Amino acid sequence: MFDQVLNNLPGFAMYFAAAIAILAVFLTVYTFLTPYDELALIRQGNVAAAVSLSGTVLGIALPVATAIAVSHNLAIMAGWGVLACVIQLAVFAAARLALPNLAQDIPQGKVASGVFVASLSLGIGLINAACIV
Repeated sequence: MFDQVLNNLPGFAMYFAAAIAILAVFLTVYTFLTPYDELALIRQGNVAAAVSLSGTVLGIALPVATAIAVSHNLAIMAGWGVLACVIQLAVFAAARLALPNLAQDIPQGKVASGVFVASLSLGIGLINAACIV
């Protein structure tokens, strides 16, 4: 039993590191592109920012996790991960179109806007994950 774990540990480490790198790069780009500083808002207790960013993290984690599960090649997994990042960035753009005042709503702590962004990110992330083959 432990032999199997030890034998697969290098593969686990590679996929895990790649997934964390994809998430870190995505979050860096995402927080750079949003017109407000989510982490500063969260530190101030802004629930709307926390909900929005949490949904976005889960929305990207779902397809990345699926890419790990179905890919037999690290490069293919990374490709799906990059595509998932692009899709999630497009989700935020769509949210801004749907809610033109989003850039003001989140900093003002309007939880409804945060829930909308989170739900949209999760929903599209789930669909994205299901489409990965």
